[in-house]
Amino acid sequence: MDRLDDMLAFIKVVDTRSFTAAADRLNLSKSVVSRRIGELENRLGARLLNRTTRKLSLTEVGQAYYERCTRILADLEEAEQAVADLHAAPRGRLRLNAPVSFGILHLAPAVAEFLERYPAIEIDMDLNDRTVDLVDEGYDLAVRIGRLRDSSLIARRLAPARMACCASPTYLEKHGVPQTPEDLNNHNCLIYTNVPTPELWPFVVEGEARSIRVSGPIRSNNGDLLREAASAGVGFIMSPTFLCGQALARGELVSVLHRYVPSEVSVNAVYPQNRHLSPKVRVFVDFLVQRFGPRPYWDCALFDALPQEYGPQD
Repeated sequence: MDRLDDMLAFIKVVDTRSFTAAADRLNLSKSVVSRRIGELENRLGARLLNRTTRKLSLTEVGQAYYERCTRILADLEEAEQAVADLHAAPRGRLRLNAPVSFGILHLAPAVAEFLERYPAIEIDMDLNDRTVDLVDEGYDLAVRIGRLRDSSLIARRLAPARMACCASPTYLEKHGVPQTPEDLNNHNCLIYTNVPTPELWPFVVEGEARSIRVSGPIRSNNGDLLREAASAGVGFIMSPTFLCGQALARGELVSVLHRYVPSEVSVNAVYPQNRHLSPKVRVFVDFLVQRFGPRPYWDCALFDALPQEYGPQD
């Protein structure tokens, strides 16, 4: 403890550039602070401060030692705060951003259950499909789907986001079932425009990625609208299963081209790289991981209908 006290005295002297001010901050006498700095220099065998009657300045060795001491005391403070956070009851307002469809279909019921467990937390949930700046706009975390671009954020995978190419039974009866991705050239395909290349649908053919150019009578930036149009028999959609899973379960849509649909991406929770992850963020992310998991409920209908070799893998 004497070493930590000496480090703290040294840091306060440097920060205030005054033995008197440092003593006031530490509730010690000036002589005690001066003695601690002297003992510290004697133990290290090096002068840390240049002292004159007008000012104090760091020596080269003192500058290096100051930087290391600052990190050591910050790490100690962080360790103590982490222990305190583990014992603190999560509380406060949690600002969350998420895509519109996923937020309505899956986060809304999840939040209702979460608040029953943690009544001291309030949720402020903003739903939109743009990529927000978490730090500048003051969000605690966001749910993002797909490949992440911002490496300055910490990401935790909540669940897979598998894709399905599907149409209604009535459409398939009338127009036939495509056997290969190229067959979609002869079908109505409903275009989701909130992606970089809306008319190019991704598939995997003989182990190689291939994009098929599709066209159809409806284009929209809203996946729910396209799902409803597909269920009404207008054409095919390429949709994440969290969006079309209920329609598949009810038999309103049928998944096709299973062997060609590309591998999944992820539903992720992302949050800034703060030194301390607040208890409210930690428990909420843990809750979503447990609720959704590696085999989310929205995939049940898809894999019940597929041959066993297309089922999810652990």
